[in-house]
Amino acid sequence: MRPDKLTPLFADSANLKGVGPRVAKLLENLCGSRIVDLIFHLPTSAIDRYNAPDLNEAISGTIVTLTITIVKHRPAPSKKAPYRIDCQSDQGFLSLVFFHAPRDWLNKNYPEGGTRVISGKLEAFRDGWQISHPDYVVTEDNVWQIPKIEPVYPLTGGLSLKQLLRFISESVKRAPALEEWIDSSLLQKQEWPSWQKAVQAAHKPESPADATPLSSARQRLGYDELLAGQLALSLVRTRQNKRPGRVIKTDNVLEDKIRALLPFHLTASQELSLHEIKTDMASPQRMMRMLQGDVGSGKTVIALLTMLHAVEIGSQAAIMAPTEILARQHLEGMEDLGASIGVKVLLLTGRDKGKARKEKLAAIADGSAQIIIGTHALFQESVEFKDLAVVVIDEQHRFGVHQRLALSAKGDGLDMLVMTATPIPRTLTMTVYGDLDCSRITEKPPGRLPVTTITKPLTQLGEIAEAVIRAVEKGSKVYWVCPLVTDSEKIDLAAAENRHNTLVKAFENYGMAGKVGLVHGKMKGAEKDAAMESFISGDVDVLVATTVIEVGVNVPAATVMVIEHAERFGLAQLHQLRGRIGRGSGQSTCILLYQGPLGEVSRSRIAIMRETEDGFRIAEEDLKLRGGGEVLGTKQSGLPEFKVVDVAAHTKLLQVAHDDARLLLELDPGLTSPRGQAARTLLYLFEKDTAIRYLEG
Repeated sequence: MRPDKLTPLFADSANLKGVGPRVAKLLENLCGSRIVDLIFHLPTSAIDRYNAPDLNEAISGTIVTLTITIVKHRPAPSKKAPYRIDCQSDQGFLSLVFFHAPRDWLNKNYPEGGTRVISGKLEAFRDGWQISHPDYVVTEDNVWQIPKIEPVYPLTGGLSLKQLLRFISESVKRAPALEEWIDSSLLQKQEWPSWQKAVQAAHKPESPADATPLSSARQRLGYDELLAGQLALSLVRTRQNKRPGRVIKTDNVLEDKIRALLPFHLTASQELSLHEIKTDMASPQRMMRMLQGDVGSGKTVIALLTMLHAVEIGSQAAIMAPTEILARQHLEGMEDLGASIGVKVLLLTGRDKGKARKEKLAAIADGSAQIIIGTHALFQESVEFKDLAVVVIDEQHRFGVHQRLALSAKGDGLDMLVMTATPIPRTLTMTVYGDLDCSRITEKPPGRLPVTTITKPLTQLGEIAEAVIRAVEKGSKVYWVCPLVTDSEKIDLAAAENRHNTLVKAFENYGMAGKVGLVHGKMKGAEKDAAMESFISGDVDVLVATTVIEVGVNVPAATVMVIEHAERFGLAQLHQLRGRIGRGSGQSTCILLYQGPLGEVSRSRIAIMRETEDGFRIAEEDLKLRGGGEVLGTKQSGLPEFKVVDVAAHTKLLQVAHDDARLLLELDPGLTSPRGQAARTLLYLFEKDTAIRYLEG
């Protein structure tokens, strides 16, 4: 049960004064619907409003606070022109600018001859200075109403900063004093405040530096979240280790037969990964291992060899893919190889119905199906294995810890291998996969040529389209990736549907009708599969797509990748997309189309893409470039979206939290000591409730 002290934090924010149904919905969309969500909605920066520069030396775009005398009102000469108020201050002359402001309100707040204190963004205009719609205007007696240091928060349309500040202030008042869960020596060394004081300080910075992730309060709160995550993963890990496994040790008969059939030798890192996997399988403890390998590095063959060891001892193995098309791809790669050595490989998906499904379920239940490939359908209760010994989960980022646990219940002490093609910095691996051991494939199979990456401005789009037509005439297949499905009025990005229409017409003009296909996330599963199938083995040679083609799909004939608005994608996502080509023996080219002028981060991203294909280096660079926020594009990579952690700024704290969580559980496995009880509160605070069930005693 959640401790009573935390109950006020998990109350609905609709209970706050001034939060009606409309505002409650805005808050929910912005950060969540509870008090704790507002508490963890931290400032991104802070404004120093006590800046009062001499206007002869001022910098345009800075926030200033000035005492002014209102000289003259100059009403707008037309509806499109602004209303101007000329003012004088000790620092110089300036104008206040207003659009669509009521005349009565302007006269009341800015009376000619009156004195006011204003605060807002100073902008250069023609030969003078202006402030548009000042943030604050008060009399000299009420100057205290302008905050010296004002925190700045992410906002949403319809919700003002002043409203949000009021709701957050009220929420922070409800933050209780909690027993300390951080080790006392660490707390003393870091000079961190208590949790309650850290929350208060984070929302009331005394300087702009206090609103950064490196402030004492923010580091404290970030460490809390990291510690909660590491405790939860350690509890899962401990639970897994205590469940008995099975010893799978063979004479490598089936592995040797497959090796003899392969037209290539395994790379050194493939061999090392396989050795680590086989060592785990031969031990009495259950294997819980992650295989990280860049796109095209050869994880699938390692998965097959792993599963064959289960088959060799008379048991079964299963591999689960996130989509049917990926599951069918595994079938194509494994079915013939399995048949050649007398191993039956079977595919089970949600589309199997009636008699065919019953026959497959029977083959799984009686053990005649030795390697089973499937999608989420393998989770279903109706699927019973005779003796499942090994499970492989492909594209791990689509499945969570608890889905892994659910599938592991399908067998007795089974070993589990999870695979991911998403490059994750070493520093972050433990935040997601702390319950797993880790193997890495760091090389590409021999014979793969590097992908040539070039950049072009969007103004050359017509030339690129002609180049794509020429590539198709020479036998290439081409991906053309767009960021959106339909046009947005607010963001001028190429839409996949519009680009598809444009390319269809271009190909028809060359007498090549039917060559351009379309796939995007709003299509139904069957439609997506049909579109991909037409591209893989049909007449479609150009596939216009959103990022749904990012992971897993293998089309060796695809040698060209065009990515529109490359500046809008994260580094890791660009790398994943580029990994869809260069999977055959031919030379491949990735064209990054960008909309100029590029910002510094976008320019760096694109430069790194041209420099390297090393996914792990790219992941590290992505972490440096993004800093806080959505590191690696969490929606694509499967990394957690932290509430308060800034991964780049708090990386060093991660190892400390990892070690501290392990040590705490070694000394207090049931979390029953005073610090252990506080740690339980921490788990509830960050909603790691499930982990509590794994505690001893």
